[in-house]
Amino acid sequence: MRLGPILASSLLLFFATPRAKSSCCFFSPTKTLTLTMPKTLDEPDVGIACFVSSLPGFHGVLKHRYSDFIVNEVSKNGEVVHLTSFDLPTDGMEMKEEKEVCSDNKDYTKEIESFRNLCGDSDSQALKSLLDKISSNSNEDISPIILSPDSDKSHRSEVHNFFKKNFNIFITDTIDGPDDKNKCVRVRFNSGKNENNGKSRRGKKRKDFERNGGKFDSRGSDDWSENGKFVRFHLCKENKDTQDALGVIGKMLGVQPRAFGFAGTKDKRAVSTQQVTIFKVHPKRLAALNSRLYGIKIGNFSYVKEGLNLGQLNGNRFTLILRGVNGASEEIIQNAAKALGENGFINYFGLQRFGSGSVPTHLIGGALLKGEWKAAVDLILDPREGERENIKEMRENFKGNGDIDAMLRNLPRHLVAERSILLCLKKCPGNYLQALKAIPRTLRMMYVHSYQSYLWNHAASTRVQKYGINQVVVGDLVYSKDSCPDESTIIDSLDSEDNVNDDAFVSDESAETIPDEKIPVVKVVDSDDLTKGIYTFEDVVLPLPGSRVIFPENEVANVYHEMAKNDDISLTEAAHGVKEFSITSMTGGYRRVFQRPIDYMWELMKYTEETESLAETDLDIMKKKTGENAKKEELVKNGVEGCENDSVPNKLALKLGFTLPTSCYATMAVRELLKSSSLVASQKIINP
Repeated sequence: MRLGPILASSLLLFFATPRAKSSCCFFSPTKTLTLTMPKTLDEPDVGIACFVSSLPGFHGVLKHRYSDFIVNEVSKNGEVVHLTSFDLPTDGMEMKEEKEVCSDNKDYTKEIESFRNLCGDSDSQALKSLLDKISSNSNEDISPIILSPDSDKSHRSEVHNFFKKNFNIFITDTIDGPDDKNKCVRVRFNSGKNENNGKSRRGKKRKDFERNGGKFDSRGSDDWSENGKFVRFHLCKENKDTQDALGVIGKMLGVQPRAFGFAGTKDKRAVSTQQVTIFKVHPKRLAALNSRLYGIKIGNFSYVKEGLNLGQLNGNRFTLILRGVNGASEEIIQNAAKALGENGFINYFGLQRFGSGSVPTHLIGGALLKGEWKAAVDLILDPREGERENIKEMRENFKGNGDIDAMLRNLPRHLVAERSILLCLKKCPGNYLQALKAIPRTLRMMYVHSYQSYLWNHAASTRVQKYGINQVVVGDLVYSKDSCPDESTIIDSLDSEDNVNDDAFVSDESAETIPDEKIPVVKVVDSDDLTKGIYTFEDVVLPLPGSRVIFPENEVANVYHEMAKNDDISLTEAAHGVKEFSITSMTGGYRRVFQRPIDYMWELMKYTEETESLAETDLDIMKKKTGENAKKEELVKNGVEGCENDSVPNKLALKLGFTLPTSCYATMAVRELLKSSSLVASQKIINP
């Protein structure tokens, strides 16, 4: 049976295999490739078709409140990350830093006057105010100043040299200005003013610089804790994604977002806690931000010798609330909940992997693999269904008149790929490849990896449909028992997707330095393996296409090549010379077909109000510890604020708790439970 190409029809057929432990699948018949975009991407479009069990499902709403989706990172040492303390580490660093600040009593009147002649009254006044704040020994955060926009590069160099010569207590760098023509010099206070005996670090090689943490910020004080030059803290955030939260913190500290190290991005519509590192920023400065942060708290400060990199985690712990549970008896719901823990789920890449718009990311990935640069740009920029009317109208206007400036003026900041492309096309009209390369690397690589995931999902459905889930068959791929990897996937990829515990992926750049022993060794199952019975379905893996993977030696392998061929893509020959957009230049990887939730628990709960909290977050627990809710609870108790609801709880919710390894999607576990699409819109339909 051959599955359809990228845009196969969504006509569904139901298939159930009559086995002791049956699996259910939905399949799309093969059709010719068309350019018709689905208005809303749904699971069959990306190969999500099968269930592990044939038990009936039920209705439930996930993420009715963002606090119904709680994610706690699991660190490399296996500990679940929680926010439990705002205390500072005790190592004497606080006294050292304050001594540095207080010791600077030099009179800078002459230097300020020289700076006035160089940069004008406004900038000199800003510098004077910054010096006054430093000399006051104030405990408040010392924010950087941004000098007036300057289009003259030689003048900016003169400003940098002026500070280097006259102000060893400051660090300067250049940042983007208000438009393409201007840049701005940023001036930051450096508590480690005497670092390196006044010698510049610019002579160091880049790789040495990065090896010692320079990629984050190597210009802090050399007089630092013996426990490590990085500060690690726990970030707890509500209804914000990781990049947004760190952007807010970075702006308050006066550092670039790249100053932070973290193991993976976490869902936006959730409450999540994860580890973050930053180079040589004192914990006192970080802790002082808590009073100014909304929906974000940081704590559990410690010194570590190395910063975090993407992929350095074991997984995530999920606490989920499904509200409005109905459509089945409590017995059916209980049986389904038990079965999820016992039987697990098909380890699909979830819908989040393929984007939230009507133009799936794997379509763009397919265009990139074929070297169709203009087609890829058009897919990103063209009008699409499902967007807000003002954005849709803006896209339509641009398609009609090609006015880049007008598009840029109205483009929302979150449309990063579109903005990057337009800025490049403005400078280099018609250079579509260069415009695609202007997209941040992690985002542009997501398109190609999305196509790999698209093929993998269809292959997984075919594997389950043809051979079931009870057995290993000849030709299957399994991890070798002699070299089983830490987890299921190593692939040239990097995600920042909502709802997903998909953090194991590393970029092509990092993958090039991974030693061979880190790449999992797989073997093809033969008849001797079946006789010995040493492998089960839980050991079966499927490849994500690349130069260092092998394919199964059974009919499942045909799915990869036939689907790619239908899309005019070769998995063995490069269509162009751009390595980052070529599958043959990517390492590839393997992924387990089947996953059981770890440390699984479930509980049926009764509730009355939809706004009622049914699970405690780290922030809830910390508020109790600090007494923040005490006054409000006392008012409620005394009848001053509202009144108690005496109604008998009449609504049913299901609380789930489980841990998943890296690269697994919690939404796919919920899908197995409900036996319905993980598409958010469909949940709203069945739970009006």
